[in-house]
Amino acid sequence: MMEKEYKLKSIFLASFMACCGVPVAAQHNYVSEVWVADKGNGTYVNPIINADYSDPDVCAVGDDFYMTASSFNCTPGLPILHSKDLVNWQIVNYALKEIEPVEFFDKPQHGKGVWAPSIRYHEGEYFIYWGDPDWGVFMVKTRNPLGEWEKPVLVMPGKGIIDTTPLWDDDGRVYLVNAWAASRSGFNSVITVRELSSDGKHVIGDPVMVYDGQPEGNHTIEGPKFYKRNGYYYILAPAGGVEKGWQVALRSKNVYGPYECKTVMAQGKTNINGPHQGGWVDTNTGESWFINFQDKEMYGRVVHLNPMKWVNDWPVIGVDEDGDGCGEPVSKYRKPDVGRTYPVQTPVESDDFDSPVLGKQWEWHANYKDAFGFVSSLGYVRLYGHVLSQDFVNFWEVPNLLLQKFPAEEFSATAKLNVVAKSDGQQSGIIVMGWDYCRIALEKQGEGFVLKQIVCKDAEQKNPEKETVIAEIPCSRKIDAGAKPNYECGIYLRVKVGRNGQCTFFYSLDGKKFLSAGNVFKARQGKWIGAKFGFFSCAPFGSDRGWMDADWIKVKR
Repeated sequence: MMEKEYKLKSIFLASFMACCGVPVAAQHNYVSEVWVADKGNGTYVNPIINADYSDPDVCAVGDDFYMTASSFNCTPGLPILHSKDLVNWQIVNYALKEIEPVEFFDKPQHGKGVWAPSIRYHEGEYFIYWGDPDWGVFMVKTRNPLGEWEKPVLVMPGKGIIDTTPLWDDDGRVYLVNAWAASRSGFNSVITVRELSSDGKHVIGDPVMVYDGQPEGNHTIEGPKFYKRNGYYYILAPAGGVEKGWQVALRSKNVYGPYECKTVMAQGKTNINGPHQGGWVDTNTGESWFINFQDKEMYGRVVHLNPMKWVNDWPVIGVDEDGDGCGEPVSKYRKPDVGRTYPVQTPVESDDFDSPVLGKQWEWHANYKDAFGFVSSLGYVRLYGHVLSQDFVNFWEVPNLLLQKFPAEEFSATAKLNVVAKSDGQQSGIIVMGWDYCRIALEKQGEGFVLKQIVCKDAEQKNPEKETVIAEIPCSRKIDAGAKPNYECGIYLRVKVGRNGQCTFFYSLDGKKFLSAGNVFKARQGKWIGAKFGFFSCAPFGSDRGWMDADWIKVKR
């Protein structure tokens, strides 16, 4: 089948499925070419998702597992991932179309927004709670995790309240546990519990401090998850900080304590630093498992799966070879017993942009606006040039960055692009974004284009960009369009990411012969998130807006 005919049939199928209400992400099992945790022999390797899903939490409903994670200022927010066996996962939805307060998050608010959510299932409804350190505790819910989620509810306004988890008790009362952000409240290492209304929408009780980690050496305890088992209330939480911390369990017969404390997982002799916060879940066969994250700098906070068992009503997470009640994280282990075997699948990375629904791997750096651009059934996604401010310094302020997470430590991403510009200085291309960033920009100059490598270090500190001219690129065609003609240029751009975040860039005019595009750039994580890659389009202050059509992007080894 010719490529054009195949693409037209793919566009028709995607459009038909979307019109019938079938989620695009659920139509087939995508298998990554760069990272697969399922080894196909009954075992898996960690991380189960080698991408930045910070602060993961999980719940089980029948034979299905649902996970969510922090999304901070990125939208859509609160990713919903689905699995049948805890090893193979797909991105199936987002719970938030935009972050509230909407006006505040219409601009990039790096590191703010959705922190450490918890996902729970109760009486036919799915609930997600999260603490926004600047605005308070929010909740969103639905009866169908693959469908529309309700409008978020501000459960409790406040500053510094983070890492919230609800607990529906046996007597029908509802409680909420949370940690505190020192950057807003002036203190941390404290866990508090308060009562909520029966519908979970309002606070009806004052906060009660149930644990202070400082006296016992559990400094920076945070990310608490609330459970009840065999008459005990449990709070599972990491302490000691993201990079060098450990997991503790708090246990009490009373919801307000006092709580006993025990370390139940630590790095030990492994090379898995942290290990940091996550959630406990049971399979339909009665096995207990723990999903948590490991901080890997520019690669973000990747997701691990660890076995969990109960000894004398204490959880032991990981493998406890010396029998002291504290496990170590596993790098390889047998897959969970869920009663049957399921196909291998991974979160989506490559994209043909054939669907009128944006692929689930993509997020913007602020609340989406129509002016950012549009998906289409025409075989491409369009980004309009964001008009930069008059006092523009760097891309830390740009909202219409269409980005996805690094999917592995080593990979390449190649994109076919078509750039259209009216005014000199308009730029479009690919970007690796973080505190430091690098973008390969095709900029209109006169009757043609110039390809540039543009680098910024410590963007949050408002440092200026530095650019290097790579090549002059001729215009593909000139189109009369009113007062000013449109100048068009087709190009292929590629980024190859190696160990330690070393990025090399390439360009091609025919998709076959690729030439070097600038110097090696070391990726760097953003504010609480890993580095991301994707697309941008911008225009100088006061100029006409151009655009860029991304035809496809392919992520490979």
